[in-house]
Amino acid sequence: MKIDIHRSKDDKLLAGVIGGLSDHFEWNSTLVRVLFVILAITPMFPGIIIYLVLWILMKDPE
Repeated sequence: MKIDIHRSKDDKLLAGVIGGLSDHFEWNSTLVRVLFVILAITPMFPGIIIYLVLWILMKDPE
């Protein structure tokens, strides 16, 4: 099952997940990355697991 959001091919650091989400929602990718890192280091947010799941579910870059 793939979701209808594509990973970014141009705006990526690892797999393009955050870049793809920020492109889809028209957000600033740097701000989304900083927010993700802040949330990922909190114990209540399993950031790495969510990133890996999104990597699998998001479509390949166009």
